[in-house]
Amino acid sequence: MFGSLAHWSIGSLNRMGTKHIPQRTCIACRTVRAKRELVRIVRTPELRVVADPTGKRAGRGAYVCRTRECWEVVLSAPKHLEHALHLEMPIRQDDLAQLREFAATLPPREQSNAVPKNEIV
Repeated sequence: MFGSLAHWSIGSLNRMGTKHIPQRTCIACRTVRAKRELVRIVRTPELRVVADPTGKRAGRGAYVCRTRECWEVVLSAPKHLEHALHLEMPIRQDDLAQLREFAATLPPREQSNAVPKNEIV
């Protein structure tokens, strides 16, 4: 009866015709957004911490909104970033300086339709 559809999962049948958009949560404001709307911060295999705007670098990642305010929250409390990246030692000062330089290039927050993860709609 379902011979031609046997290889499809139930999830695939529900989304037929629509493309799946990966979602990630900003570690600063806890807002869930499309992965491409966020910037990935990566712990590289060499234990460096760098911004990864392309989202393609190898390593453990954490996501932050593309707004200066969220980056200021993350950089003002590096322990949260260390926890998200599973670091066992503090982030190097030169890595923090590079992240601050990157944050300075970002625009301030605009009003958005994104819903924080813990807010009921």
